[in-house]
Amino acid sequence: MWERKELKRKAKEVLRTSYWKAFLVSIILAFVSGGGSPPSFNFGSSGSSGNSGSSGMDVNWGALGPFLAIGIIIFLVVFLLALAFRVLLCFPLEVGSMRYFKQAAEQEVNLNHLGYAFNKHRYLDIVKSMLWRAFLNFLWFLLLIIPGIVKSYAYSMVPFILADNPNIGYRRAVDLSKQMTRGHKARIFVLDLSFLGWILLGLLVFFVGVLFVMPYINATKAELYLTLRQLALKEGLTTEEELRLNQTPVF
Repeated sequence: MWERKELKRKAKEVLRTSYWKAFLVSIILAFVSGGGSPPSFNFGSSGSSGNSGSSGMDVNWGALGPFLAIGIIIFLVVFLLALAFRVLLCFPLEVGSMRYFKQAAEQEVNLNHLGYAFNKHRYLDIVKSMLWRAFLNFLWFLLLIIPGIVKSYAYSMVPFILADNPNIGYRRAVDLSKQMTRGHKARIFVLDLSFLGWILLGLLVFFVGVLFVMPYINATKAELYLTLRQLALKEGLTTEEELRLNQTPVF
């Protein structure tokens, strides 16, 4: 069974010689994980007291109709563009970022890993797998918040798995992540909580301090994946051939 202190110790060892590269990748990862999501729109409702007939302010819906139609079209276009940006650019960059941290944990610090997903032989499979994961998360969060959080932990290893084998298949990537995190989700949650003090400290420094904590968190998560991967190999949940651990990828 893995220990939080050991994962963090290994992460610190990696960051000791490559912190600023990890910082750059973490900034990109923070942007693609949150900044690429579709924006929210607030539609205000005009309040009125009494009946419109009594106030003498009848709304001419015929005249407003074209403006409402234009507003709806603009909303749909912006939403679809934001969604496309999230799926087609942010998802591949997220996998590339996980590839960087995973390889850095294995003593290969190379920023070229950021573009890992944009190879023509990997791109579509990665987008499909990440989209499937996001769709499943969305469905679970529609059900209830707690099941959604639990399932988000169950699917949390998908980007790392794709960083090992982008062509593993979208269903297999999700299933393997579920198997790897089975019995570990509560411990992963506690691992996340263990960073709370650092995050609060970063918030006190005009919120900018959080940016300097992110490499530590991401490096620790990479160490967690390597540990869970080793356990999965030992338990026969996957093989080195399936994860392509003996192959050297071409950038």
